[in-house]
Amino acid sequence: MPDIKTVAEFEKAKMHKPEPVEKTPVTNVHHERMLEHVDKFKTLGISRDILRAIADEGFTEPTEIQTKSIPHVIANKDVIARAATGSGKTLAFGCGVIQKTIKGRGIQALILAPTRELAEQTGLELKKFSKYKPLRVAIVYGGVPINRQIHAIRTADVIVGTPGRLLDHMQRKTITFQYINTLVLDEADRMLDMGFLPDVKEIINSCSKDRQTLLFSATVSGAVAAIAKDYMKDPEEVFAESHVDPTKLKQIYYDVSKNLKFSLLLYLLKNEKSDLVMVFCNTRRGVDFVAKNLTDHKIDAIPIHGGFAQAKRKKTLGKFHSQKAEVLVCTDVAARGLDIPSVSHVYNYDIPKESDQYIHRIGRTARAGKDGKVINILSDADYDNFRKVMAKKHGTITRTEKPHIPMVSVSQPERRVYNRGRSGKPQNKQHSGKRKKYNNNSGKKRPMQRRQ
Repeated sequence: MPDIKTVAEFEKAKMHKPEPVEKTPVTNVHHERMLEHVDKFKTLGISRDILRAIADEGFTEPTEIQTKSIPHVIANKDVIARAATGSGKTLAFGCGVIQKTIKGRGIQALILAPTRELAEQTGLELKKFSKYKPLRVAIVYGGVPINRQIHAIRTADVIVGTPGRLLDHMQRKTITFQYINTLVLDEADRMLDMGFLPDVKEIINSCSKDRQTLLFSATVSGAVAAIAKDYMKDPEEVFAESHVDPTKLKQIYYDVSKNLKFSLLLYLLKNEKSDLVMVFCNTRRGVDFVAKNLTDHKIDAIPIHGGFAQAKRKKTLGKFHSQKAEVLVCTDVAARGLDIPSVSHVYNYDIPKESDQYIHRIGRTARAGKDGKVINILSDADYDNFRKVMAKKHGTITRTEKPHIPMVSVSQPERRVYNRGRSGKPQNKQHSGKRKKYNNNSGKKRPMQRRQ
């Protein structure tokens, strides 16, 4: 406005209307440039909204399983995909779920997962990739109050859940799958290994027959193959090679007596240069025993298994992800489906009963061009399981001579009885009494005198 010295000039200035300024059309240059980096995803048929989310995450090139499966998924075909944890399979099936689902039309997609952690991880990933096409994703699993889930289900477009809790909702009539157009079985082999076959069949039978079925599994044989045969229509089969670099992975084993297993583990953890470490045991009892004694011997170790309440499991994983703890002692069930980066060492304190489980364990390390090491600690009780592993030829596993190590004292944790209902909520009962000292590193009860 020009300088005004009189009232007349002021009144005249009020009547003056400045020439309108022509507005330049607003374009989101940033997103346009970002989308240039995801051209390889665009060729797979992924919609613009999902491409924007992919660009925001900094991904520039699809993984092998994404390249092979996404075109079939988007074409609405049934798909059997063999892929391990960490291979990018959530986006592989998620892009189809997000593109087909229309907000506000009820539950249109169901993703079944074997564990609470995987269900939560998958649900959060779907929310992230659908942020430019916001969908209501309800995550449903046991071990937490059911009422909040009931409320979330009422307005959900997509459900991610574990079989046990989903059946609870079905029996309560708080959920229905009659309008499902996409059903995903994630980590199908692990789900069936955990004994969920009857539950999975009941859930599938309650879904709409006019649907797309996507099955993702590290292995496809036995019961998994039977599920595919009975419930899928002319499925496309795709396979992704292991994302573990065999040239970066070193596998060794030690053969020791039972009472030296823990002593050797402790020695190696203190002397091997490592980043994050995972120690696998076959049982919850074994996890409690190893984690408790590592902590007693000043190793920063935390346990996780299916007997813990969900809040405790989340807290434990949060510590490990943030590297506030360097050693995670776990069972296969608790660790399956979790994508944990920066694991340099995997210890098999117990050799798994199934050779396929060995594949899942070693797949935790030697990723993204980094070196990894698998250390198997054998005693006579592990021989039969180790023969099965060796027969499958999962790379070269070299025998290593045991170093001279002192036997350390160990103690048993308080015994817990984990009673789990279908909801998955554990009820821990602890035996009273003081802990006793033992000289047996394998975890069997043999009292001994305390070392001086």
